[in-house]
Amino acid sequence: MTADPATTTPGDRRGEISTDPDGRRRLVFRRSWPVPAADVWAALTEPERSARWIGRYDGPSGAGAEGTFTMTAEEGSPAEQVRIVECEPPRRVVVQWLDEMGWRVQVDLTEAGGTTTLTFTHVLDGDTGLADVATGWHWYLDRLDAVVTGAAAPADWDAFLADVGPGYGAGAA
Repeated sequence: MTADPATTTPGDRRGEISTDPDGRRRLVFRRSWPVPAADVWAALTEPERSARWIGRYDGPSGAGAEGTFTMTAEEGSPAEQVRIVECEPPRRVVVQWLDEMGWRVQVDLTEAGGTTTLTFTHVLDGDTGLADVATGWHWYLDRLDAVVTGAAAPADWDAFLADVGPGYGAGAA
């Protein structure tokens, strides 16, 4: 199984960055797969599957629940406190990090004609670190694609950064 051709080239997988009326920066990614929304939802929320592409959530589920999230793809990453702001299986989840960054990400799934489209949205207060954040989410969503489709995961971070990062204005240090 492969990703929908509409989202298979690097340019099509690239996140779109826009500016909201309040000056915040909006980062939106769209990915599509020829699988039911329930399959993508499972890859997002089942600990054994989510650990393969991004990390592991430990805690109660449902809107208002709080727990810890540990990034499994970043060695030595500490557990972070998060809150599930909204949870509507298998269509929508909104997660808020409870640290000083206060990140809030929203994932929406729509299913039509045998294809599920994921829309991932992260709104940031400004441009600081935007290129790195965009490159990072791009990498993680490519890793999610590997979990959903069984395809090979993207290259290691350094190779990915060198290849994809310049398109966001990020690059190897």
